[in-house]
Amino acid sequence: MEKNSTKEIVNKYNFKFTKSLGQNFLIDSQVLTDIVEGAEINNNDFIIEIGPGVGTLTKELLKAAKKVMAIELDSDLVPILKEELKDYENFQLINKDALKVDFNEIIGEEQSVKLVANLPYYVTTPIIAKLLNGHYKFKSLTIMIQKEVGERIAAKPNTKEYGALSLLVQYYCDIKIIRKVSPSSFMPKPRVESIVIRLDRLDEPKVKVKNQELFFKIVRASFNMRRKTLWNALKSLGINKDLLEKALGEAEIDPKRRGETLSIDEFGRLSDCINELL
Repeated sequence: MEKNSTKEIVNKYNFKFTKSLGQNFLIDSQVLTDIVEGAEINNNDFIIEIGPGVGTLTKELLKAAKKVMAIELDSDLVPILKEELKDYENFQLINKDALKVDFNEIIGEEQSVKLVANLPYYVTTPIIAKLLNGHYKFKSLTIMIQKEVGERIAAKPNTKEYGALSLLVQYYCDIKIIRKVSPSSFMPKPRVESIVIRLDRLDEPKVKVKNQELFFKIVRASFNMRRKTLWNALKSLGINKDLLEKALGEAEIDPKRRGETLSIDEFGRLSDCINELL
């Protein structure tokens, strides 16, 4: 692939970037190669790509996969994508907001489904939450995101990066960091570094809990005000004080601890103890 193919396509169509859509297109061919290889794509895979831009990554995906369904919000990019990728019979395009798409409708009867995306920074967390909470049958999500968000996703307890997003992703997925990506790999250059990570969907969640909704409610409450003790944070859920005290005792968790110190197993144990007493 030519090094400047993204730049050439942008210039060819005189495309104007829309700042509000967080558009930063990849111009480094090695990063494109690393994404496709890191996602471990083969000719049995049905790929959903969010935010294809001018289609340079899409083209590499089309060469490796059975089929690529691209979801692009910017209608100005639709004619460019259709023209640039017209030779690929395994390409399909949807002009929609990925946050409003019914992924089950797209996936249909497909068995080996992988998602690949160079996600705009402003929409990273909502997209990840939608994809994981929606219980869609993805094998993996290979995404390029802001480095800081990638560090939060992979964070361990007792670190400042560790939070509700870490636990959401680690509950559903194994995490593999593919590579870091410098601002110079994009046009226009973003102000921050990026990272490519792969989230492999687990057959079963990392911890088995009796009430998943309660588990995530406890997690969110524990991180809503990070400096609060677990006792004060969980009182905000309206749980009876005696019940909360008993649950913390049964879970063998000190109420003076902060949420950021608890492992995913401890959150699971606490959730089950509270659930039993409610």
